[in-house]
Amino acid sequence: MRKKERVLNVIEILKNKFGHPECALKYKTPFELLVAVILSAQCTDIRVNIVTEEMYKIVNTPKQFAEMPIEDIENLVRSTGFYRNKAKNIKLCSQKLIEKFGGEVPRKMDELIELAGVGRKTANVVRGEIWRLADGITVDTHVKRLTNLIGIVKESDVLKIEKILMKIVPKEYWIDFSHYLILQGRDKCIARRPKCSECEIKSYCIYGNMGS
Repeated sequence: MRKKERVLNVIEILKNKFGHPECALKYKTPFELLVAVILSAQCTDIRVNIVTEEMYKIVNTPKQFAEMPIEDIENLVRSTGFYRNKAKNIKLCSQKLIEKFGGEVPRKMDELIELAGVGRKTANVVRGEIWRLADGITVDTHVKRLTNLIGIVKESDVLKIEKILMKIVPKEYWIDFSHYLILQGRDKCIARRPKCSECEIKSYCIYGNMGS
């Protein structure tokens, strides 16, 4: 079966299963989402939501973060891991938003990736979630793992994976495709104990059919 055909079948199954998926990170403004995604690197969404729920009661705007001592930001985000680097990026990002974008999160991909701590993955998440705009496909650890297991790609580099996916995933699914794989990764294709026998997309997964 061709990769594109396999992808279309996977999309159809997961679309029926998950419907219209939403971002697991909790936020009220584009900036709150941007900060949450920065914090989500090497951290679970559950932990990020716990941290931001309390943090946003204290500070939740670019101006507030830009003026806050870096040590205070570090203390607020400490439990998300790599807290020094994340705190530095949040502060620098906030300063840049004020200096160049009037304190507003820009919509354009090339402007978003100018911000500290923001790469293509973060920009794709923010653009897709806030404005339903897609210049690419978000490739996180779940998407990287599942696309390799399914047999859609044989790559470890996330940028290469994104380029391959953009050629075979219909553009109208560029946003939801990542959500589908993330949700399936949490539900059935769990890294340490995949439930292949229960997986709805097993028929289209090379790994799921190994030894069958």
